[in-house]
Amino acid sequence: MMVEDDGYIIEKVTKHLFGTWRVQRDWASPLNIVGGEGAYLIDSRGRRYLDFSSQLVCVNLGYGNKRIIEAIKEQLDSLAYLGPGYATRIRAEAAEALASILPERLSKFVFSSSGSEANEDAIKIARAYKYPSFKILARYWSYHGNTAGAISLTGDPRRSSVESHTSMDWVVRIPDPYCYRCPFGYEDCNECGLACLEYTEYILANEGHVAAIFLETITGTNGVIVPPDDFYPRLRRLADEYDVLLVFDEVMTGWGRTGKWFAFEHWGVEPDILTTAKGATSSYVPIGITAVDRDVASYFDDKFLPIGHTFAYHPLAMAAMKAAIQEYREGGYIDNAAKVGEYLGKRLRELMDRHPCIGDVRGIGLFWGVELVRDRKTKEPFNTREDKVMGRPLMTQKIARKMLEYGVILPMAWISNFVIAPPLVVTEDDIDLGVEALDKALAIADEEVRS
Repeated sequence: MMVEDDGYIIEKVTKHLFGTWRVQRDWASPLNIVGGEGAYLIDSRGRRYLDFSSQLVCVNLGYGNKRIIEAIKEQLDSLAYLGPGYATRIRAEAAEALASILPERLSKFVFSSSGSEANEDAIKIARAYKYPSFKILARYWSYHGNTAGAISLTGDPRRSSVESHTSMDWVVRIPDPYCYRCPFGYEDCNECGLACLEYTEYILANEGHVAAIFLETITGTNGVIVPPDDFYPRLRRLADEYDVLLVFDEVMTGWGRTGKWFAFEHWGVEPDILTTAKGATSSYVPIGITAVDRDVASYFDDKFLPIGHTFAYHPLAMAAMKAAIQEYREGGYIDNAAKVGEYLGKRLRELMDRHPCIGDVRGIGLFWGVELVRDRKTKEPFNTREDKVMGRPLMTQKIARKMLEYGVILPMAWISNFVIAPPLVVTEDDIDLGVEALDKALAIADEEVRS
């Protein structure tokens, strides 16, 4: 790749392609990336950038993983595509590999092409199984994807584009266990008795026709909201008491991201349906997975399953996932996420001591959120949801652009939060590089802090 090609490439990309989730004028000069290695991306000038959020929290195994690449090549030489209605060795082996890392009860799968599709499939399965119940409880700070059902479940401002022309009478909002910004006004999450769960129980007792509770196990894009320790055990009991399904969206938090295969393992609670994607292939090939409890799955032995995808069980995705599971198992990456994740959390909390613009730091494993505020006492944010939708300048974007100058890419800058989630291959030296870049760039926000 020649540097002089940059202008041509960037001009053609921005002319013909849309930048996602943004006002288009903000996407005037994207980096021209030509390769990647480990936790780093490389631009056309040969400069290396630490990817401090694994792109969209998806390239869990980093760039250039030989095992996954070779598995994809081998499958291309054998069979590049086959419709979903056939048996093949790679489908059998990949499904068996997936079953081996999940709870025994989650033993039946639908594969698709994205987390959005995986969530669509979960919605359909839950509502069909619980018919005539059809409502689904979802949080205000959630994100579940950009297809019709998934975006309707989504609580953040990305749903605004569909609310006027998509029926959302089946979605019921429940509060988040967002202790830093408690929806009930408590300053200490130990004092509230988990009022968010009490409110959820009130809804279950009074709403009627509820089929499922649908949650990101740890809220992702909207700030890495980690619930209190007893939240999920109590929620599981509520779901059982009111006979509704519990669905966990682990599109971001799965595949070693939190220091375990899946985040629900931290609380010893299993869902009835699990959705995941991204890290299943380290995003080398698109994939979506909906894993279903055996009892729920057996319902469809004699009932029509209203699901189908052209790219379901795609041979390349199956090959990539099987190889990725071997890599996670043998490479020590999940243990590394736990170990280096502790170091990342420590370094981020040190930043909070130095920068008054940081209101809160929270996370687990290699999945951390840094929330910016203009005023720590009032918790006033620099920007609002409306600012994002209206295309106003965001403080997080200014800081992320500054970090590029220091050789660090942080794409997951959403309104007033950074999602810091580097590939699971990172070292403590990599963490130091990323944190030091953030340290210097935060001076931009510190200058506008009010107290």
